[in-house]
Amino acid sequence: MKIFIYLSFLALIISSCKNRTPKEKADTLYFGGTIITMEDTPSQVEAVAIKNGKILFAGPKEEADHYTEFSTDLIDLKGKTLLPGFIDVHGHLTSRAGMMQTVDLSPEPYGSVNSIKDLQTSIRQFIKEHQLNNKQPVIGNGYDDAIMAEHRHPTKTKLDAISKTNPIIVIHTSGHASVANTAMLKLLGISESSKDPEGGHLGRDKKTGKLNGKLEENASFTALLTLTEKMNQGKDTQAQAIENLMKAQEEWLSYGQTTICDGRTMGESVALLQNAASRHLFKVDVVYFPDYEYFKKDFNLFKPKYMQYEDHLKLGGFKFSDDGSPQGKTAWLTQPYLVPPEGQSKDYKGFPIFTDDTLYNDLKTLFQNHITAQLHVNGDAAIDQAIRVIQRLKDENIYKPELRATLIHVQNSRPDHIKKIKDLGVIPSYFSTHTYLWGDWHYSSVFGPERASFISPANSALRAGIKFTIHHDAPVTPPDLITAVYAAVNRKTRSGRILGPDERITPLEALKAITINAAYQLQEEKTKGSIKTGKLADFVILDQNPLTIDPENIRSISVLETIKEGNTVYKKNEY
Repeated sequence: MKIFIYLSFLALIISSCKNRTPKEKADTLYFGGTIITMEDTPSQVEAVAIKNGKILFAGPKEEADHYTEFSTDLIDLKGKTLLPGFIDVHGHLTSRAGMMQTVDLSPEPYGSVNSIKDLQTSIRQFIKEHQLNNKQPVIGNGYDDAIMAEHRHPTKTKLDAISKTNPIIVIHTSGHASVANTAMLKLLGISESSKDPEGGHLGRDKKTGKLNGKLEENASFTALLTLTEKMNQGKDTQAQAIENLMKAQEEWLSYGQTTICDGRTMGESVALLQNAASRHLFKVDVVYFPDYEYFKKDFNLFKPKYMQYEDHLKLGGFKFSDDGSPQGKTAWLTQPYLVPPEGQSKDYKGFPIFTDDTLYNDLKTLFQNHITAQLHVNGDAAIDQAIRVIQRLKDENIYKPELRATLIHVQNSRPDHIKKIKDLGVIPSYFSTHTYLWGDWHYSSVFGPERASFISPANSALRAGIKFTIHHDAPVTPPDLITAVYAAVNRKTRSGRILGPDERITPLEALKAITINAAYQLQEEKTKGSIKTGKLADFVILDQNPLTIDPENIRSISVLETIKEGNTVYKKNEY
């Protein structure tokens, strides 16, 4: 009997050991640092094991050791912090690629063009350094009247002072306006008799009524597409376009992103993305949202690609730009701008891009085909329109919350929007960096103190139980989600003003907005956004812990390594 009990006990021990010894062994094991999961339980783990690009185990180091063998790569984080890879839910990869050959006109903190004189100097230097002949077009990108000393846009006269023969166009940091010199207007076929295009404006001098070179919204977008076609006519531009796209991808990787968004893909950019994917050039996942109006006639060609990754490229839905930019003062408001832009009256409120009927019919087509949409809405009037139209479609049982339609930017939000957004079942994605970069401008020139204090109201959304995300809108800013997190947490402007202190959120809540919530927005929460067994091994390693660092210092955090499905796709040189 004793022998039987002993053998039974021995068998139990052997069985227990077998159960503790996993059959699968890890390719890599990370340990020795802070590992933040973005799950509620456990919120942090000691180790994470991966195999074949997926998470095999996340938990105590002692248990993780059972997943190792002689060939397992053991990586000691040495006190660094590992998180799920950051997810870009709204940026413009192909736009950034298209700007690689332009003159950088960014002001501080990302550049040095802080006045119109600086702008003129930068373009003159570019022409000289690149030895351009006196007829070659020049494109500048990123000037910002909100930060420049004069607080006004350049004019065609200021650009003519650089060159009367080189066609010159400079693009506002928002991407929603540009300014052309006389030679560029002539090249584009824009004359004094030209009419405003639908959804756009040609700027005119208030006194003389003559063109001042400014192009807003569709006037600017059309001009840039026309210019690109003219400059590329008869040229094989694919090799350069691919090279630029890869450079842009590297920028996103250096900021810790393992999923990249291309919002409002237009022109030849869809073919460019597909070409890059077919050549297996994407190191991470790219989700694109073509401009619906531009590609409406090709809708049936896109449908089979919806939500299907092929060579790291996925069609995530379609994009609508319902209004313009608040810092560029083209966003559509219900109340006038505090200080109207040059040439506008004191009751100027911006303008819409679509009528309700156009937006309704387009969204109806998408939602009936079970395809989602991103709607760019900055001004409160544009937000009202989006809510109004989608509510009508929901009442007709056409829009369903599981489609996860997204309101992009939602800058000039009002408190009454919060409940409407919650009830409607759409996702607000906030461009929180506005509070840092343009908060002072919104306070003193765009909205005034009261309205400015409620831009990007993340905490109100949080209290209402709304799942929200945060984005960077690159190349409006660099693809810098860490600064977006800093801005959402601190809401401190460049001058040090706290803009809407009640809308501050915690670092963890901000990080969830760029990881697990972002995965949900893109309908990928089953595979991305947190460190959990079975999900993709998409990680970012940071030099400091964003949960314990002084929130004021979050911007100082550096990305040391970006890992996609277990493979390092970016590593900082000195790391």
